Amino acid sequence: MRNHACLAVALMLSVCLSGPKATAAEDALSAQINRIFTALADDKSPGLAVLVRKDGRNSFERGYGVRDLHTFAKIDPQTNFRLASCSKQFTAMSIMLLVHDGKLRYDDKLTDVFPDFPAYGKAITIRNLLNHTSGLPDYEDLMAAAEKRKGAPIWTDAHQIQDTEVLELLEQEKSGKFTPATQWSYSNSGYVVLGLVVEKISGKPLREFLRERIFAPLKMSQTVAYQKGQNEVTDRAYGHSKEGDAWKETDQSPTSATLGDGGIYSSLTDLAKWDEALAQHTLLSEKEMRPALTPAQLATSAHPQWPANSDRPAGTPVAYGFGWFLDPYRNHARMWHYGDTMGFHTYIERFATPGLTIVILCNRADLDPESLAAKVADTFLNAAH
Repeated sequence: MRNHACLAVALMLSVCLSGPKATAAEDALSAQINRIFTALADDKSPGLAVLVRKDGRNSFERGYGVRDLHTFAKIDPQTNFRLASCSKQFTAMSIMLLVHDGKLRYDDKLTDVFPDFPAYGKAITIRNLLNHTSGLPDYEDLMAAAEKRKGAPIWTDAHQIQDTEVLELLEQEKSGKFTPATQWSYSNSGYVVLGLVVEKISGKPLREFLRERIFAPLKMSQTVAYQKGQNEVTDRAYGHSKEGDAWKETDQSPTSATLGDGGIYSSLTDLAKWDEALAQHTLLSEKEMRPALTPAQLATSAHPQWPANSDRPAGTPVAYGFGWFLDPYRNHARMWHYGDTMGFHTYIERFATPGLTIVILCNRADLDPESLAAKVADTFLNAAH
């Protein structure tokens, strides 16, 4: 009995001694992270929201700057930012849920879903659309060509292109940019089409499918696929760009209404729930998630590379699954994505080891959340050594 009592006392002392040390270390890390961001925004400028999760819990969560320049409401964990291309992970999950339901297969052809699509769609699979090997033409290029033919603007900030119009533009083409699975090329067109696939197969608007199958089950109550006149964005951050020394609201563009490629708004609070669901395999089993975390392979056996005129130097290797880039950082495996649209820059990355997730959402165009996230990651990775 005496030995048990001594053991209990020893354990209590261990907890008491290690607790303050652990707290001090966490406080030091938080202060170090805060120093990365604190000078970037003030209470009169648009800014950013930062979330760091370590081992399944929030270790840092803070807003900097304001949501808009009319109310000067402060950015906080409930502020909703347009995710831009970080939306693609939700579109991909929607497709994966339909595969889970047995209503769709990754090897189904585009023409299986849309029989009237031109012949070049017969070689494009759902998998090709998910991992950017479809070769679909870029819809923004098709918009520019259509406006050039007309000799006048067709789409504006007030009259934005809709998903169905993107499909119509693609259906007017006779071929893609390349034979599917022979090259890799990041494709917003592919993810707009995937959103339409979700609608066609499920029989529901994408915004409703996302709400019913992802957002509501995960209690992501603030997150929406925004469609003007159909729903609203609460606690909304508006996008901004700097012109000279002044800020200008640049929240909308002619392409801001498309959904599958970038139309979702969310907050740190809700993205923490999304991160937890991914970690716990709440929506899909680990086995069902595996295709999303498997880098695209080309039919030629060549390693996929960034093409010319892209975000990275031409020829740089790229690893992409379903809605996630899979390139490692400092030899640590990770899944990540960026978002870049009118007035917004976003970034989400997840490291399985050391159990680290970083989310940075900016409502201004002059910040680079990818490099900022690297500084945060370095802070944790350096501390682990």
